[in-house]
Amino acid sequence: MRLLLATIALFLLVASSGRSAGRVLHIYFVDVEGGQSTLVVTPAGRSLLIDAGYPGLAGRDPDRIMAAARDAGLSRIDYLLITHFHEDHDGGAAELARRIPIGTFVDAGSPVESAPEVVAAFAAYEEVRRHGKHIVPRPGDRLPLEEIEVDVVSGDGATLTTPLEGAGEPNAACAAYEPRGESRSENRRSLGVRVRFGAFRFIDLGDLVWNRLGDLVCPNNMLGVADAYLATHHANGDANVPAVLAALRPRVTIANNGPYKGGNRTVLASLRELPDTEDVWQLHRSASQEGDTAYDAYIANLEADDHDQARWIRLDAREDGSFAVTNGRTGWTKAYEGTHKTR
Repeated sequence: MRLLLATIALFLLVASSGRSAGRVLHIYFVDVEGGQSTLVVTPAGRSLLIDAGYPGLAGRDPDRIMAAARDAGLSRIDYLLITHFHEDHDGGAAELARRIPIGTFVDAGSPVESAPEVVAAFAAYEEVRRHGKHIVPRPGDRLPLEEIEVDVVSGDGATLTTPLEGAGEPNAACAAYEPRGESRSENRRSLGVRVRFGAFRFIDLGDLVWNRLGDLVCPNNMLGVADAYLATHHANGDANVPAVLAALRPRVTIANNGPYKGGNRTVLASLRELPDTEDVWQLHRSASQEGDTAYDAYIANLEADDHDQARWIRLDAREDGSFAVTNGRTGWTKAYEGTHKTR
């Protein structure tokens, strides 16, 4: 009897360990040609889609999002978070909602800009939003997804006033930080989030502008460190705030640039030079990188226009903080073991 009980206990321990080892958070960075669409899928199959790319284009971006959703085995999007009301972020939402059910819409309410393309994209989005639940979060709120923590860190021009758990230390890099003039734009209102899965942390700040980025890390770092960081504003220079990079100390950065938008060569170089950064991944080779093949292994799409194959980048994270990144073009996967050394 003792032998039988010991055998059963050992079996249960191994089975439990196997389930724990198999718990993986998937993050798909979808190629929407310099817009944003990032699909987060929990181990239990719950989903958060951050932005939906451009409108029109024969449904190009919803098609690409659906390809990622099918790869993840999804039959619905539980949460669609729109970082801000620019057409490269909310434009594909209406068409996407006709292809897959969306449970809850998360956004800042309504746009502050009145450009025709902003108004048109929002009108189409608002029409589908009324058929689901709607949340207008504030910095400090947490979205109700099981298994992961999704903390809102910025929104509607405001930022965190209380640091996230484990954050709040003074940031020495703020000594060189200087605010800049800014307008009341949609970018300024970007909903930014920190996704946490055990020891793994991913930060996506949308297209947040210089001063609001500075508010998040100066004089104190309200965010803590990041294992993975989505380069703010498609890796453009206007969001490349040194104090932010010094605070986050990302192990990897992903640039959701297109061939002709974002992916500033100087910005990419500065990201690669960060002391804690192991690699910078890109959704597209930028036109500014013409002739430079040194980082092709970390770029999902090398071709533009009619030759673009719309490959994604996928990040698979475990609760112990380790993760792997896969290039959808080549199938090559690079593993990043352990946790951020500040932990």
